[in-house]
Amino acid sequence: MDIFHFSADDMLSVILTFMRISIVMFLLPFFDSKSIPTMVKAAFMLVLTMAVWPKLSFPGSLMPASPWNLAVMAIGEVLLGLILGLAVRFLIAAVQTGGHIIGFQMGFAMVNVMDPITGVNQAITAHFLYMCTMLTFLTLNGHLYLLKALGDSFQYIPPGGIVLTPNMAQSVLDFSSIIFTLAIKIAAPVMAAVLMVDLAMAIISRAAPQMHILVVGLPVKIAVGFLFLVFVFGILGRYVADFIVKMDGLYGNILRMGAG
Repeated sequence: MDIFHFSADDMLSVILTFMRISIVMFLLPFFDSKSIPTMVKAAFMLVLTMAVWPKLSFPGSLMPASPWNLAVMAIGEVLLGLILGLAVRFLIAAVQTGGHIIGFQMGFAMVNVMDPITGVNQAITAHFLYMCTMLTFLTLNGHLYLLKALGDSFQYIPPGGIVLTPNMAQSVLDFSSIIFTLAIKIAAPVMAAVLMVDLAMAIISRAAPQMHILVVGLPVKIAVGFLFLVFVFGILGRYVADFIVKMDGLYGNILRMGAG
């Protein structure tokens, strides 16, 4: 007589669902923050698993019997999380690249700060634009599209069943071009303004050789750079909004291609 109505199939189903949610979410941008304690994230993943399990789950029959097959399944889940996080990481890399270009043009090449989230030293302008991008992304509910992609993965891809097709690899490589094109578009206003300042300083140095251009030019470049940095915020917000609008279709294509 089964007093507690225990079902081994349901238990295995919960474990598979927890594996998908925990591994993938730990690898998605903004959810993998090092500033959140690991125990807090683990508790959140467990609560989220129990909340979505009645609607989003895998049958317990998919649980492999061999530990080696279970390890291969976990590797497949890690691969899925990395692929889903690549799209947003391309956007972040593009913004940071644009910030490095702006900092170099303004004379901030030696002014670096340590990002407490990633632990990487980067230009102060790159870190500033990164924080603005993250806040804009969260304000426009971009993180909800990441959760939606995680939910859609239950429909398309079984546990550890992602397939790296040539079409998927080509799609990811084509999308990676956003790093360079968007970086130039973000940095373009400051680059053009600083170039005009350099040309003006060159003309002044020819007209008045006794003036110390190096002493005067650097503060002027910084002031003009900060002035035109205001226009970058509008451009940045527009590109982030356009990116979020395209995220649903992008993740849908990636999951369909990953299903083989």
